[in-house]
Amino acid sequence: MSRPSSHPSSPLARRVTAVVAAGGALAVSTALLAAPAPAQPAPASSAPTASSERPTVKDPFAVGKGGAISTVDPEASAAGLKVLKAGGNAVDAAVAAAATLGVTEPYSAGIGGGGYFVFYNARSGKVRTIDGRETAPRKMPQDAFIDPDTGKPYPFTPELVTSGVSVGTPGTLATWDKALERWGTWSLAESLAPATKVARRGFRVDETFRQQTLDNEERFRAFKDTRKLFLRGGDAPEVGSIFRNPDLAETYEAIARRGTKAFYRGRLARLMSDVVREPRTTKNTDLPVPPGYLTPRDLRDYEVRSQRATRSSYRGHDVYGMAPSSSGGTTVGEALNILERYDLSAMTPEQALHHYLEASALAFADRGKYLGDPAYTDVPTRRLLDDRFAAERACSLDPTKAAKKPVAAGDVTSYDGVCSPSSAKGTTDADTENISTTNLTVADRWGNVVEYTLTIEQTGGSGMVVPGHGFLLNNELTDFSTVYDPADPNRIQPGKRPRSSMSPTIVLKDGKPFLALGSPGGSTIITTVIQVLVNRIDLGMTIEEAVAAPRATQRNTANVTAEPAFIAAYGPALTALGHTLVPAGDAFTSAAEIGAATAIELGPRKRMTAVAEPSRRGKGSAKVVDPR
Repeated sequence: MSRPSSHPSSPLARRVTAVVAAGGALAVSTALLAAPAPAQPAPASSAPTASSERPTVKDPFAVGKGGAISTVDPEASAAGLKVLKAGGNAVDAAVAAAATLGVTEPYSAGIGGGGYFVFYNARSGKVRTIDGRETAPRKMPQDAFIDPDTGKPYPFTPELVTSGVSVGTPGTLATWDKALERWGTWSLAESLAPATKVARRGFRVDETFRQQTLDNEERFRAFKDTRKLFLRGGDAPEVGSIFRNPDLAETYEAIARRGTKAFYRGRLARLMSDVVREPRTTKNTDLPVPPGYLTPRDLRDYEVRSQRATRSSYRGHDVYGMAPSSSGGTTVGEALNILERYDLSAMTPEQALHHYLEASALAFADRGKYLGDPAYTDVPTRRLLDDRFAAERACSLDPTKAAKKPVAAGDVTSYDGVCSPSSAKGTTDADTENISTTNLTVADRWGNVVEYTLTIEQTGGSGMVVPGHGFLLNNELTDFSTVYDPADPNRIQPGKRPRSSMSPTIVLKDGKPFLALGSPGGSTIITTVIQVLVNRIDLGMTIEEAVAAPRATQRNTANVTAEPAFIAAYGPALTALGHTLVPAGDAFTSAAEIGAATAIELGPRKRMTAVAEPSRRGKGSAKVVDPR
């Protein structure tokens, strides 16, 4: 199939563009299609100096050369841009931006959490990854989620999400250190410098930060140190006020001096363990806070995993993603393999979206049955991404109507790509992943590309701030299945990584970077990445239109969760095909939106198009080194 035009001229593309515009999206139509020639930077001599000005303008679109970055936050994008301008490469800039997100987006990311780092190396032409996922403490029992007083599982909220039992061993700092050691040109201390300055001088509070604080007010009031940091004066920070975090600045400075041992060993490691095992709640809280199992040894022994990316092909593109313990790479890849059997560009928008939703459900069925931590379960990654397996799974996709959900998982032990009738019944996999998390995309002038998704799980994580250190601990272990089942690949086991949906993705065309993208959003991360790729590659949208377009997600459930603009545009037609659409939103937030993507498209003559959300999550921030 030929590559879509940069300017949507077909009836399908014109109609999709009209829907995007109606939803308040950008109307820019610049698409850049090839990759810059690879080269490598010289080592940096020093970190940049931070401006005394506080970046507040969020421009979600930028085109230029010399490097690009996209995040949800203007401070983080500014920090990464300064690194790129000062001679740092994409890895150096990614760490600087991620550390700054730990300051300005503390409810979504930080050194108390984990994530997945995907890197395209321009020198080698290879894509490699780092699994920095949190791990279960080595003393965590299989019945950790069972209330000993009742013999029944803890209620997911508030007990499980606001607890010590949900805290896994953090991997974010180890990820930064490993990425810089392997591919960076700056030291950890240099890369932390911009974020340290932002933490000390403060950043301007926006509507999103205030609302997220208010959404978590009851949980934050339950902990002495959290209340002290985020509810100063008894209220969430006012919009327009300056929020400073000198404790986090000092923590970053300690890490800059002593390296990762300042975090994973010694006093801070013991303090984190104490907080988890004996949560420091306020006297007047009514929230039950089950204690957890984290020990100093868990922190001392933590290691990231360096591994190959998953790879699948789609319409002449090579799509690289995150291998297990994330389910992102396999599930995105399998859905695309199914969709490749159909010419979506020749369909009406409703027909194309019907195929996208049905392929997603099939891939999610297989995710639920087979995906877990490969160190603890045999994950059939190669078979899930086999084109013959996808061909057989596509037999269950009816182009004229939606299948009854949940659909059954496929059999990876026996397939030949030939359709055969099946009477198997499906089950809906329990979904406990929260919609928070954050994502960033970076490309440098030498052709290196980073796609990085990091998280502390729920907005506000476990709700527990580490005293005197200014960061929240994750509640990532809620991503394990709540009820223990010996046959479940995502069951609780000591030292294990819980299954994730984080899907940092890098797409190559003719062996060179074409597009990098990712998103937060819990299990909707997977469908967001699939839908953006379909929008861009199949439906003729530019990358900014593809990110802005209204979204829907089908995760092998009875209903399709969709944004209001999506329901308004496509609801009647998709309902006629048998889909039941319900508005997005959950128990933790009133936002009726799906994801908060970032992306960079790399085009001819080394041009880069950086794109963030034009409205979701308060709008994102995209920047380029040399705007032209």
